[in-house]
Amino acid sequence: QVQLVETGGGSEQVGGSLRLSCKASGLTSGSYAAGWFRQAPGKEREFVAAISRDGGTTSYADLAKGRFTISRDNAKNTVYLQMNSLRLEDTAVYYCAATHSVTSYFYYVISSQYDFWGRGTQVTVRS
Repeated sequence: QVQLVETGGGSEQVGGSLRLSCKASGLTSGSYAAGWFRQAPGKEREFVAAISRDGGTTSYADLAKGRFTISRDNAKNTVYLQMNSLRLEDTAVYYCAATHSVTSYFYYVISSQYDFWGRGTQVTVRS
């Protein structure tokens, strides 16, 4: 059974930083591409960042470029999202997603391309 468990959310001030972690179980380490999405109240889920299964290629939504960094540690079967310079509009539930990838350098930016999802972790940015 595949499980993705997000941790690291919480409340942070504008301009602060948070690091989200996504620990995978039931998936062979390094066999899957991963991504982060978020959903704010009353809004649709949106893409934040994605990473290939070998960690060599990444992609970011415009909202994340220059502020967020996605990375992974395949030895720990964990994907991270480092979020800096937080803004009020970053307040949302952040979801980790994973999908098996045949090619080591592919990443995926559309939610329907992902087979597995975590339950999410709340990030609240306060003024």
